[in-house]
Parts: sequence; structure tokens; C-alpha cells
Amino acid sequence: MADVSFTHLHVHTHYSMLDGACRIKDLVARTKELGMDSIAISDHGCLFGAVEFYSECVAAGIKPIIGMEAYIAPGDRRERSSPTGNPGDAAFHLLLLAENLEGYKNLVKLSSIAYREGFYYKPRIDKEVLREFKAGLIGTSACLGGEIASAFLKHDAKKAKEIAEMYLDILGPDRFFIEVQKHIKEQDQVNPELADLAKRLGVGLVATNDVHFLKAEDHFAHDCLCCISMGRLVSDENRLKYPTELYLKSPQEMQEALGHFDQAIENTRRIADMCNVELDFSKRYAPVYRVPKEKLREDLLLSNLRGGGVPAEGQSAEDSAAAMQDDERYLRQLCEEGLQWRYGTRDVSPEIRARLEKELQVIISKNFCSYFLIVWDFCNYARDNGIPVGARGSGVGTMVGYLLGLCNVDPLRYGLLFERFMDPSRNEMPDIDIDICQDGRQRVIDYVRNKYGHVAQIITFGTLAAKAACKDVGRVMGVPLAKIDALTKLIPGTPGMTLKKAMDQVPDLVKQYKEDPQIKQVIDIAQRLEGLCRNAGCHAAGVIIADQPLDEIVPLYRDADGNILTQFEGPMAEKVGLLKMDFLGLRTLSVLTRSIELEYQTRQARGVDAPEQGAPLDERGRIDIEKIDLADRRVLDLFCRGETRGVFQFESGGMQDLLMKMAPDRIEDLIAANALYRPGPMELIPLYCNRKHGREAVPSVHPIMDAILKETYGIMVYQEQVMQIFNQLGGIELSSAYKLIKAISKKKADIIAKFQPQFIDGCIAKGIDRKKAEEIFDLILKFGGYGFNKSHSTRYAIVAFQTAYMKTYHPVEYMAALLTYESGSTEKVVEYIDECRRMQVGDSRGIKVLPPDINISSVDFTPVYEKPAENGKRRGSKSAIRNPQSAIGVIRFGLGAVKGVGTKAVEAIIAEREKNGPFTSIYDFCERVDLRTVNRATLEALIKCGAFDSTGGHRAQLMAALDRAIEMGQQAQADKRSGQMNMFAALTESAGNSPLPKVEHPLPDVPPFSNADMLKHEKDVLGFYITSHPLTEHQSLIEHFSTDSTRDAMNRSEGTDVTIGGMLSQVRTRIAKSGRSAGQKWAIINLEDLEGSIEGMVFADKYAELVERDPALVSPESIVFVKGKIDRKRETPCLVVNDIISMSEAVQRLATALLIKLDPSKHTPAVLAQVRDILKASHGNTPVYVEMPVNGSQQVMIRLDTELFIKPSTTLRQDLEMILGNGCAVLTGAGTKRLRRAEQQKLFRETQEDTADTTAASEPSALTTDEDAAIEAMDAEMVEA
Repeated sequence: MADVSFTHLHVHTHYSMLDGACRIKDLVARTKELGMDSIAISDHGCLFGAVEFYSECVAAGIKPIIGMEAYIAPGDRRERSSPTGNPGDAAFHLLLLAENLEGYKNLVKLSSIAYREGFYYKPRIDKEVLREFKAGLIGTSACLGGEIASAFLKHDAKKAKEIAEMYLDILGPDRFFIEVQKHIKEQDQVNPELADLAKRLGVGLVATNDVHFLKAEDHFAHDCLCCISMGRLVSDENRLKYPTELYLKSPQEMQEALGHFDQAIENTRRIADMCNVELDFSKRYAPVYRVPKEKLREDLLLSNLRGGGVPAEGQSAEDSAAAMQDDERYLRQLCEEGLQWRYGTRDVSPEIRARLEKELQVIISKNFCSYFLIVWDFCNYARDNGIPVGARGSGVGTMVGYLLGLCNVDPLRYGLLFERFMDPSRNEMPDIDIDICQDGRQRVIDYVRNKYGHVAQIITFGTLAAKAACKDVGRVMGVPLAKIDALTKLIPGTPGMTLKKAMDQVPDLVKQYKEDPQIKQVIDIAQRLEGLCRNAGCHAAGVIIADQPLDEIVPLYRDADGNILTQFEGPMAEKVGLLKMDFLGLRTLSVLTRSIELEYQTRQARGVDAPEQGAPLDERGRIDIEKIDLADRRVLDLFCRGETRGVFQFESGGMQDLLMKMAPDRIEDLIAANALYRPGPMELIPLYCNRKHGREAVPSVHPIMDAILKETYGIMVYQEQVMQIFNQLGGIELSSAYKLIKAISKKKADIIAKFQPQFIDGCIAKGIDRKKAEEIFDLILKFGGYGFNKSHSTRYAIVAFQTAYMKTYHPVEYMAALLTYESGSTEKVVEYIDECRRMQVGDSRGIKVLPPDINISSVDFTPVYEKPAENGKRRGSKSAIRNPQSAIGVIRFGLGAVKGVGTKAVEAIIAEREKNGPFTSIYDFCERVDLRTVNRATLEALIKCGAFDSTGGHRAQLMAALDRAIEMGQQAQADKRSGQMNMFAALTESAGNSPLPKVEHPLPDVPPFSNADMLKHEKDVLGFYITSHPLTEHQSLIEHFSTDSTRDAMNRSEGTDVTIGGMLSQVRTRIAKSGRSAGQKWAIINLEDLEGSIEGMVFADKYAELVERDPALVSPESIVFVKGKIDRKRETPCLVVNDIISMSEAVQRLATALLIKLDPSKHTPAVLAQVRDILKASHGNTPVYVEMPVNGSQQVMIRLDTELFIKPSTTLRQDLEMILGNGCAVLTGAGTKRLRRAEQQKLFRETQEDTADTTAASEPSALTTDEDAAIEAMDAEMVEA
């Protein structure tokens, strides 16, 4: 067959969500492989992939034809209905291709209108807007879903002709074609009629293949994709099935299929030749900042020009100023004002002036002045409205940004480089990413939208990642859920993970792939679908700003929440010249803001003028967190102790361990910790710590390099350091140095090889011999790729310090704010409540977290300061506390945290309380609060969680009185609404009598709830145990017999044996579908303790054994010990359960020794004789130890003879405590050493703190070898005899 010239014009990529399976890069490559030199993109109703497609085609030498398969409404696009009532008939298909740039712009308009105005199941246009924006467009009749083919399928040739004539009228005779395809019998039936109609109307035929997947062998994978979209099984017979022919066929295959239709093949080339769209990516559409003339100050501008040495020789500052644009003038003016603000004078050092002018020159040369002014403008708005903002990432490293207030980090103070932020040799707009208080983010976006007008958020595309692809493919193929769950748990959850990478990293995955044909098929299909788009979403932070209507530049999309988004992802939106900014709602800033406001409120309530530690205050009297002392010793000590739960960026167990080893004594250490705690650089952490504490000398390489690395003890921690080494030692420009370190991190040998000779020559020019220069370059290659962005690390280390400052000095307010913002996560709330209990606050241990209180709580977690009662118990104070030294801070749950209590109910309760004072009883509450807003279910939940405890009576009484209280309250409120109460009040007053006294109603005499019932109620309505915890009464056994807590277990290595005491909060039984246990039950348990929870798997054999031993062992709310091995093969570590032991069996099975604590001053020989008798009566094999004081304070431990060894039991312990006293007989186990070690660590740290308090300017000690040595010494004091 002769060579055939053909172009595919009807092609769906994976941007036709869960319908097309062609990745754009693969599509272009396959097009070239098949010998075609042009191809179109025609996704359903959108242009999501247009710019990516265009760029890939141009790079490959393929002509790109941009189009879309539009959805045409049968009538008006705004009508949300269909002629038949079937949503499937609400739109027909029409293929539209851009002939030229005008056509492309009209496609952009039409696609935007489809989403913004015409969306009804599909993004639709209508013939009205098609006629309006028809210029530069070529249309074809599309597939069987097109109007013409649909009419023929209904045997309505007249209608088909009318429709064709309408499109001819709209688009023009040379701009409309009728498609023929060959896939299924229905298409074969209408093809002759389509060809005949085209001939009669003089319309060209065009052959297409409606491409949905790349190769013929991809059909089954595409079928699975469609089933994922429809929620159906592949085995379902009654479902939509795509033909097997919808792949990218070769020209010869298309000729064979449709070559008999007159000119159908040739017309594809004709259309391809007509389409010539060239996109210009050099244009920018950033808005210009309009400077109010009254804001310009000539004196400041001239001061800036003279200070920076700008006027050229023979030119005055006035002449230079006159030639400037307003945005440059204003930017220079603001920088001059910023010098006064930041440094207290405009007469700054030459270094500052030079840095400022260098940055300004680059910004001005790139026409970026308005960009910086816009960012300054909305940051200024945020600050004026009490919304914390700050740049993050490389944008922190600019002097201009610092002077404008975009960030509060001095780039010279921290050695940050402008070139890391903006490459002077490139014209792309830099990213200034802004962190904004989460609560104020939308207000800032609204401000930008209202001021600059043309604003949209940015679309993101969710893709079928490795895990999701396997899970979805397994589901539609009908593979048992347990089998797929086991498979997906083997795939690591790290970002960027692919199935190929997982197979390289996880041997068990390879084993399943090779041994199980079903798993092999799932993985093979999943690999074909992996990375395809599955849905569209809204970027968490990205915002686009333009100088003209956005739908003239970029197609727009409306999401389900009504947000207007770009159809292009961030990088593509920037490529077409749009200004992109990241407005990241950072929860930590919201927590800080809330904690500062709470501190101010509680300070006012307590009658205290200023914070006790003398913190800097702003003009509103709040703590100015940006002006705190970053060398504050108490805050640094908190980091040294690793007490950083709830501290931004530093709360993981690994980071806490790093901090205790590092013992940071300056903010620079925290910056380094932030940069080092990542895969790769982690291996440098021991080196950093050893050098910092003098255990290892810092080597000298070269004076220049030594000076650059002095801050980090000779270790290359930051990209900025590596850039400076390349620049100062090797003579490479800083902008080129940044390109080089990126090449090193990505191992791009060609770029590295390009710069290596330049670096060597630069070093030789500095007096370094070639061999030494080569050694230095090799050293950089080894460690330079680890370098982290110092600007980013610095900003976040400072935010971390600020959170630690509030936790140190205002722990009640800070933890209340933290709990409020983490209240959506049960796990986090449990963790932070536990942290509250652990924290040292003044002279007391722990912050109490109490149930809600209708007379105290607000919507959120509330800090409350209580007066200590004389008997030592705390009591609340409803008035302001005037003596802060005597006040004890607690945290009350917010009323909004109670399940079933809505926002309106909470608002009604608080409003009435603030208006008429505290509620005195349940009856008083029901009379005063509108019971139409606060219903019975709400009241029941409030009683169950303890919110009425302060009104008197116990919860069972309140529940028993509830119906009567509601009845009386409803009657009182009805009387009040009808006016009867006013009438009686008037009669009383006219008779000269005082108001009627309030009747006190007694509560029913009923027994209180059991502790178990009360805790269950709390868990039901709050999601947490507050008053106590079911584990509390077993806490001693759990501490002594558990090798690990759930939190500790999560950090153990693969295969570690652990024993953990806790409660089974969840038990899910499953049926094994295959293998030797097929048909048998197994279980997934969730074990919860006071520190968190961990999942465990009880396999079939073990499950049967446990249930046979005791059916209650594996049931929800059982309090047990679980023994097992750590399994880290999955994303989240879990337990493979070997045994479950009830509390009643625990002492006998887990106790390893009995410890008797004797006090010679109390325990007489007669008492000791009784002890001996009790021990002999329980003789067994478990050793007994006696601990007693010697010489005042030293403790000695003695092991008794084997004749006094015992058989452990709770009765034995109780008998011994009856004669010795509580706590004098302790059954110990595998957890006792862990418990003792924790106590010794605490004692060791407290000893260090006491020493630090009495030693001026002492340095914190590293807790590596010193702490271990101290603990070993303490252990050594226990002598066996």
C-alpha cells in the first residue's frame, strides 16, 4: 500500500477524566512512531491539556491542533433539564478545532462559558454562543453522540439535514465537516446516510477514530478505567462497553477502515493544513499597580537614589527620578521607609545599601515593580486587619521583601541570597509564596479580587497514584477486598511512589506478583493506568491575578463549590504569562493568633497589665510575636528537652530525639535542624552534633570555605552555602551556581561537567592547587546535593520558635488554641490532651483539660484560670482573678465540640449567659434559653458530657429531671410570649410587692451513673474520655507490663516484639477469601492507650485460638495486653498479633518480679515476719526484691532467697499492701525498666535545669552520652545480694 497521509483529529487524552487513557507525552511519541506529523487534542468540553499538548508537540516536531469535543445543549445552555427527562439527552457532541489564534481564543471563551454558565451534568455550550464565538473555528459532526448521527439513529433524516444546515450556517461551508467512523454496527448503519447527506449538502467527509487509548492491547486497561468511572465491575454485562478499535491507528489502518469514503482520509490533511495556531509564551498579563499620586514622596525617592548611587555620571537624582515609572518610584520610596522601620535609620551600612540597590536593579530591569507592590499591598491589608502573613520559601531571602514587610527575616543577618529567589538571567516571574493565617485567607483573596478584579484560583488534577490504581483496578476486577488491601499496604506511601519503584523496593510485592496470577494482572493493568487524571480539584494555595478578563487568556472552570478556577495547572498558567501566587492558609499562624488573643483576654480578665515575662506588646496591647527575643533561654531549653509536641515542624519523635542530641542554644541550630531532618541529610546529624559539642574537631578545608561553613561546623547544610562556595572559591556567578547545585541534586552529569573546569580554574586563581581544587569539587558533589533552601528553613524555624515561646510562657492559652484548631482530628486531640497532662506549668505538673461548662465554655476550647481552694482542690472563678500568682490555668472543652450541639444552639446559650448571667440549674436554663433552638437532644448531650455539672446535682439526676425541666421551660416561654408574665409582673409591681421569688426545683433522688457509664457517655458525645479513662484504674499494670506505648511502637523497627496494654477501641472481623485459612474469620483490631492507637492484625488461626479461650478477648472495649511483632511493610506500622491477654490473666502471665519497698522507720520485725509468711504461702518461681534506704538517701535493692520466690497474683499484692501500705508492693514486668528509665530521664533533666538556673549563661548539655551515663550510674546503685 502506498504511503497514506493522515491526521487524527478526534483524540481524547487522560484529561477526558476516566474516559481517555492517553498520556500526552506517550501520545505524541506514538504519533511520531507511526509516521504522522500532526495530531489534534479534543477532550470532552475542556482544554485542560492544551498547553501541555502544544508544548510536547512542538518539542517533538509534530504540528499541534488544539480542539475540544464540545457538549451542545439541545436548547438554551442555562436550562437545567433535558427534552426527554433523561440527563443523558441534555447534551450532544460537536468537535471544534482552532484554525488560528482567534479560533484558539474563542475555544477558550466557549470552554469557560460551558463550565460557568452551561454546566448540567456536562459543561455545555449552545448554538447562540457558538455563533457569537465561531470565528477561527472548524467543526465536525462528532461521533454517534453528535446531533446529526443521533437523528439518523432515530430514523429522522429530515431532522439530520436541518441540523447539518444549521451548523453550515453557523460555521460556514468550508468550516464544517461530517465525521465517519468504523467501530460498531450502529456506526456502520449511519455511515452511508452521513456520506449521502454530506454529498447532497456539499460538505466534506472526514475520517476519525475517536481515540481513547494508545494501542490495541490497552483496551482491557481502558475498560477497567471506564468501570472505575462508572462504579461497575468488568464482569457486569449490562454496562457501557467501548469498542476495541478506539486506539491510535496508523494511517494505513485508517485507510483500510474508511478509505472508501470519498476524500474522508484526504480531508484530515486538509483540515490539518488549515489549522495553524502559534502560542506566544513570552507575553505577560500581570496587572500594574496603580500608585495614588498623593502617596508619592519626592524626598524619600531622592534619598533612595542618592543612597544607592543610581544617577549616572553627569545626571542628577532629580533627572533619574523624572524618568521613572510610578511603580518604580513607589517601590523605591517604600524601601526607603522600610530602612527606617527595620534599622531605625536610613543611614544604613554600605552593605545594606549595596544589597538593596542590587535587588532593585534586577527587579526594575525585569519590570517586576508592580508585582512586588501588589504583594506588598495585600500583605499590608492583612496586617492592617490583624491577619498574620509572611513569605516562605526562597522569597524570604530578599532585602526588598524584608523592607516591604513581606517577611520578618533579615536576609543579611541569616546569610540568605537573592539569587536563590530570582535568577537575574531569566525573565520568568519569581514565586513569592505567602503564608496567611488560615482564618483570614479568604478575606485576603477577596481583597485582591475586589481590588484587581481578574482573579481565579488554580485547578489541580488528582491522578491514579500507585496505591489507588491497584485498589481501583482490583475492585472493578472483583478481586477480594482483603487481598487488594494486603497488596496496597505493601506499596510505600511516600510522595512520588510508582509501582515500578515499589517493585524495586519491596521484595514481598515482587513475590506476590510472581506467585499470584490475579495480583500480577492487577499490577499490570494498574501500571497502564497509573498517573492518569481521575478528577479536578482546587489548589490549596494558588491564585492567578491578571490585567484583563481571564477568559481572554486562559479557559476557566467552576468547581462544585462555585469557585472559579483556571483550567490550566499552575505551571501551565504561568507559562501562558499569568501571575501566580501561593496564598497558603497556614494553620500554625491561626493557632499563634488565637493563642495571643486568648492570652490578652485572660490577662484582662485577671486584671494583669502585661505578660509576666515582659513580652513586647503591639499597639493593641497584644504580644508582638515578631519582636520576641529569639535567644530566649527558657524557650531554647524547651527544645533541648525535646518537649516539642505541638511545636511547628518539631513535634515528631525523630525530631525530638534530634533536638535532645543537638541541644540547640541559638536559632541557627533550629534552622539547621529543620534542614537536616530529611532523608539523605539525616546521615549528617550525628556529625553536626559531635562537632557542635566538641566531640569531633571541625576540619579546615580552605579559609573561604571554612568561613562560609562556620555556622554549621564545616557541614554543607544549605544550598546558599554551596552557592557561595562556588561563587567565592570558584568564581561562578551566583545565578549559575544555583543551576549547578540543582544539577548536582538531580545528578545531571552534563551540566556538572560543564561547570567543573570553571570551578577548578577559579580555585587555581585563588591560589589553590589543582589537586586540592578537584578534592573540593568532589566533596561538594558528595554532600552539596543534600543542601536545603535556607530561606525556607529560616522562616519556618522562626515560626517554630514563636510557637515554642507561647507554649513556654503561655501554655494554657497556647494548648487551648492548638486543641481548637486540631479538633477535627480525634488522634491529635488525644495526643495534645496527653501533652497537657505531661507539661510542667509553674510548680504544678500538667494542665487539666475539663469537660464543657455552660457557664464558662465558649464555642472553642477555653482557657480558664481557677482559684485554688483552701483544701487544695481547684474551684472555678466566675469573676476576674486579680492575683495571677494564685491562679491555676485549666482548659475547658468548647460547647461547639459536643456532638449534636449546633452552632445556633451554642450562640443562643452564650448570648443568654452574657446577657443575664450564669445559669443556676437545669430548670433555670430551660426557662431562659429558647428551647426551639436548644432541643432535647442537645440538652441530653450537654448533660452527658458534664456541661451542667457546675449547676449542682450529678448527671443521672439531671437526666432524670430533663423532661420536667423542658416541660416547665416550654410553659414559661409560652407564657412569656403570650404576655402573661408581663401582666403578672405589672400586677405585682402595682400592688407594691417585690418581684416573685425564683422557685428552686429539687432534683430527683436517683443513684449516679457508674464510672463506666459516665465515661461511655463522654466518649459518645465528645469523642474522648475527659473525666477519666477506662484504662486509668489499670494504669499501674499497663506501665509495668507494657514494653512500649502505642506511640513508641510506631517508631520500632520491623519485627520488634512488643507488649502493649490498652483498650480494643475497634474490632473488625473479616472472612479469609483464599489460602489455607479460606472461609475462616480473622480480625483487624485497633488498640488504644493514653498516648494514641495502633492497628493490629489477628490472623485466622490465632483468632480462632483466642475466641476459643475467651470470646470476650477480641471484642470492642476489652482492656487487654496485646503481644505481637511490628510490621512496617505498609505505609503505617501495625502489629501482627501473637497473643491477647486479659487483665485478669496479666499478673500471672506478665509479672517478672515482685518489688517490696521497706521503710525501717515504719516496718517493724513483726511486720517483716508477716511479710515472710505471706510470701511463703504463695511460693512459686517469680523472684522477689526488697528496696530500702541506706545512709539516708541511697536506695539499695536486695534479691531474696529462692524459698521466698512467689507465684504472682493480685491477691498477694493486696495482702502485702494491707500490712505495708499502698504502693509498697509492686508487681513488675517488661515495662518496669522503661518506666524507671523515663523517671530517671526526667530527674536528669530537672537536675540540669536546676544547674542551669544557678549558672549564668551556661550552655545546655547534649543528652546523648551524658544522659545515658547518668542513668547507668543510677542503675548501678541497685545492688543485688
